[in-house]
Amino acid sequence: MWWRVTIISLAYLLLGAHFLRFDQHILAIIAISLPLLMFIKHSFVYTLLKIGLLISVIFVWAVTTFNFIDMRIALEQPWLRLAIIMVSVMIFTVFAAFSTNGLNQKLRR
Repeated sequence: MWWRVTIISLAYLLLGAHFLRFDQHILAIIAISLPLLMFIKHSFVYTLLKIGLLISVIFVWAVTTFNFIDMRIALEQPWLRLAIIMVSVMIFTVFAAFSTNGLNQKLRR
């Protein structure tokens, strides 16, 4: 179970670092503090964490990926490595979102 907590926390810390890069301090604080909700032993909390991670994949990581690749192509710079890194971040975040399922099952015991 400890590895699930670690993966979910790392995914939210990565999201918080992304927000800090663009000087969105409020969103960074929210993203960094969301894993603290895991101390609350309720199934709604794990559903909230999962939905938050899945929304971040769609509305943060995918949009950022397309914007960065478009910028690289416009500047005639290589973009394939950037695409591979960003897709890896999205896969990691989706994996972290589905890692919340195991926390829910541990709660039912």
